[in-house]
Amino acid sequence: MARASRMSVLKRKRESEKAEKAARKREMRELEKEGGNREKEPHSGEATQEDLEAYGILPPAEDDED
Repeated sequence: MARASRMSVLKRKRESEKAEKAARKREMRELEKEGGNREKEPHSGEATQEDLEAYGILPPAEDDED
C-alpha cells in the first residue's frame, strides 16, 4: 500500500477547511436573507447630526416650541 505523503494530507486539510468556510458563509448569507426585514445598524462611517453635536462641532439644534 502506498503511504500518503505529508503534502497531500495538508492539501486535503486545506481543501476541507476551505469548504467548511464556504458552507459557513452560505449559512450566514441565508440567515441574513431570512432576517432581512430587521433594521440594521448603519456602518456608513458618516457622522450623524447627533454625533456632530456631541463632539461640539455643531451647536445643538434648538426646537422652537414657545
